[in-house]
Amino acid sequence: MTSDGVRTTVIVITWRGRAHIDACLEALAAQSRPHRTLVVDNASDDGTAELLAAHPEIEVLRLPRNVGYAGGLAAALPEVDTPFVAWLNDDAAPSADWLEVVEGNLAATATAAAVTSVLRTPDGGVQSTGVRLTADGHGADATGAGVVFGFCGGAALLRTDVLLEVGGVPADFFCYYEDTDTAWRLRLAGFDVVATEATATHLHGASTRPGSALFHRWNEGNRLLTLLRCAPAGVAVRELARFAALTLLLPWRDVPHRPPNLRAGLRLRVLVKVSSLLPATLRARRRIGRTVRVSRREVWETWAGR
Repeated sequence: MTSDGVRTTVIVITWRGRAHIDACLEALAAQSRPHRTLVVDNASDDGTAELLAAHPEIEVLRLPRNVGYAGGLAAALPEVDTPFVAWLNDDAAPSADWLEVVEGNLAATATAAAVTSVLRTPDGGVQSTGVRLTADGHGADATGAGVVFGFCGGAALLRTDVLLEVGGVPADFFCYYEDTDTAWRLRLAGFDVVATEATATHLHGASTRPGSALFHRWNEGNRLLTLLRCAPAGVAVRELARFAALTLLLPWRDVPHRPPNLRAGLRLRVLVKVSSLLPATLRARRRIGRTVRVSRREVWETWAGR
């Protein structure tokens, strides 16, 4: 804890967030716990920089280009000097006791390295209570109460030292799956991810367009990269082969109203990206292996398909 009682640095990543980031900053200003707010501006060109300048209570790290959510987190991590670090979307507005609740939960559980929040839609519905791991290795939103595999990066708190110990944030992901990959590495290192009742209202997709072709390129590619980095080798190879086989078959299959993730061209671009990153990904897999205290097989069999 710092001399002024601040235990957490809240990192907010923004890109062209002028229309919605005010609600996020106002919610942070209303928190019941002292904290440090660090906003990473991904080279916004919509007046976001001027809006941030009107908030002297925050610190701003302005990047020369847009490196995405994962890249922004990775750029901010060296600036964190607190024992805890929070990830918060710029379109999320946490409740006034959010930081108090997540700090309390993280401090209370010795084996916990991260806590997740309940993300609610503006009309009060539950969007996410964390991340579950599907039988084919997707990191999907959990919506029920109880244990979760991982945290949703929209509003989460992590132990800074443990995050650094397991390799930080996968900056090459740009966006999507950086939370699933990080939670997986925490599990492999023997740490827990805890679900809490802390809440935040989340617009979801204010800066990206879920369901768009670009969304599916990031989502599908980063899922495969996460498997190659974290999953048992047999699982990673199986899912990569399955993805490639379906890609080759798609031109000969009649799929009505074909969504972007079932378009052969998009999937080929995913495979090209994964292939180009394969040497670096395998090196990362070896580095992750050096922090493993729970086998890849045990983590997979415990959590996949739950």
